[in-house]
Amino acid sequence: MNPNDVIAECTVPEKILLAASELEGRGETPFSAEALIVCSWKGHPKTFGLKGFADFHPDSNKVLASIMGEKGLAKKGWLQKVGQKLYVLTEDGKEVVQRLRQGETVTLSRAAKSVKAPGFPPELEIFVQSIFDSAAFTKFQEQRRAEIIFVEACKFWGISESMTTDAIDNRRLTFADTLKQLKVEVKPSTMLSNGRSLDPEDLDFIIRVHEFLQDRFSRNLAMLRHKSQG
Repeated sequence: MNPNDVIAECTVPEKILLAASELEGRGETPFSAEALIVCSWKGHPKTFGLKGFADFHPDSNKVLASIMGEKGLAKKGWLQKVGQKLYVLTEDGKEVVQRLRQGETVTLSRAAKSVKAPGFPPELEIFVQSIFDSAAFTKFQEQRRAEIIFVEACKFWGISESMTTDAIDNRRLTFADTLKQLKVEVKPSTMLSNGRSLDPEDLDFIIRVHEFLQDRFSRNLAMLRHKSQG
């Protein structure tokens, strides 16, 4: 099969990977999520264009959804996050790109290599991963702050409506204390066990999300605490 035909039949993640390789080929490394969105769209406007305006505007969610999450390119080990919304191609990612350009079909990806940060407390990693996987964090990162609802903020903090007032207060204190502990533990390019990098810039971003949610849902929290007293 002609390599161009193979590329045309690539999956969405593979098309994004090819765009990432194009950016690095132009010397843009690391590259931003925004640059990857635009490059992916320019290469495949029908795939990554905004519905009804495909030739004029990219749909950022189509690209971001393929980068992050359990089935994202970072989780597959094809891209590595090296800063806040900054990425580089991994060796596995470069190998996939080479195979695609040679006209091969790529059906399986290698799992991300487990590189645990020495001495990084596992309870802190669980805490961070729960935040990264939360809907509130994802929507904030994708500039969809207005779409965040109170239930999603509660999941971000680990709070539920069934908790007592004391339990809610204790959870909020624990959350704040854990953020302080992370300030001490997180070093530049700390690597989690799933291959995702974590650095002080990421932590600052988490704190920004936390402060935004506290400010936006202060009344909701007060009402939940009052309700829990009953």
